[in-house]
Amino acid sequence: MNITINGKGISAKSGQTILDAARSAGVYIPTLCYHEKVGASARCRACAVKVKGRPDLVTACNTAVTEGMEIVTDSPEVIEAQRFVIKLALSSGNHECIMCEKSGSCELQEAAYFLKLEDKDIVTGGKPPHLDDSSAFIRVDHTKCILCGRCVEACNHIAVNRVLKVMHRGYEARIGFDADAPMGESSCVQCGECTQICPVGALVSKKSLGVSRFGDIEKVRTTCPYCGVGCQLSLHVRNGKIVKVTGEENASPNKGRLCVKGRYGYDFIYSGDRLTAPLIRENGSFREASWEEALDLVANRLKEIIARHGPDAIAGVSCARSTNEDSYQMQKLFRAAIGTNNIDHCART
Repeated sequence: MNITINGKGISAKSGQTILDAARSAGVYIPTLCYHEKVGASARCRACAVKVKGRPDLVTACNTAVTEGMEIVTDSPEVIEAQRFVIKLALSSGNHECIMCEKSGSCELQEAAYFLKLEDKDIVTGGKPPHLDDSSAFIRVDHTKCILCGRCVEACNHIAVNRVLKVMHRGYEARIGFDADAPMGESSCVQCGECTQICPVGALVSKKSLGVSRFGDIEKVRTTCPYCGVGCQLSLHVRNGKIVKVTGEENASPNKGRLCVKGRYGYDFIYSGDRLTAPLIRENGSFREASWEEALDLVANRLKEIIARHGPDAIAGVSCARSTNEDSYQMQKLFRAAIGTNNIDHCART
């Protein structure tokens, strides 16, 4: 169908919302509560636009396009409405962009910048500090929360852990866990879906605090090595070191979702306890050996066992912390070279 946005004719598809059509056409409309995974909630009202023939502004995230629809996103009336909503969001908490972990990738910051809001435009509500640092991997800063509801929807309907909800009312309203317990004492499994979908710095991964801001990282796409699902993820790399992991939103099978291992299980890479050379046990203790000596010893012993007892006398376990390519080679070695199906993988640990 044909519609116009700010006087420019564009093509839209049946079933699209105004926000969908605008994004497809490269037109930015501020939005905070909307995310394609949780759908339109029309909760924050930041995406207010004008549609010709309608008396009031409408929310772009849940208004379907129709043939011939004329939409305005940049009129003084629309801009003032959007500015009012973003000012309310900024005023509701303590948004200190200089020190915030999300600076550069914060959707509230992006909206404020687009609408040319300055500090003098904001009157803060002065929320008292309320930091929940009780969980293993996630920090919850309630003073930065804008109550967009995205984390609640993600926890309940995407990760389906059903831990998060909005607690209390009015000025006291905030996100809560189970029966208003601290996150670390709740039934939260630390999958981190809430951190990935949070548009501001209210829910952030502890392991990346102070080490990985948006502008100084390189993203490397890879496959999670832990189990056979094949989740797609991005390694956030700074100075050659992984500092954060996020799920790939537009990739199957996980569509951005990860488990606690996939999102946070990368410390072992830099552990000082990792072996740096092969070890051979002699007289009850280990000694370092060269790769040539170690591989010759293993190969000869395997050949002896196969000759005496057959290939099914041998079993192998591949490490979930190695790459998928390494695990493939391991099962190929056992099935094709040795001739046994006794090969397992420790992804359950």
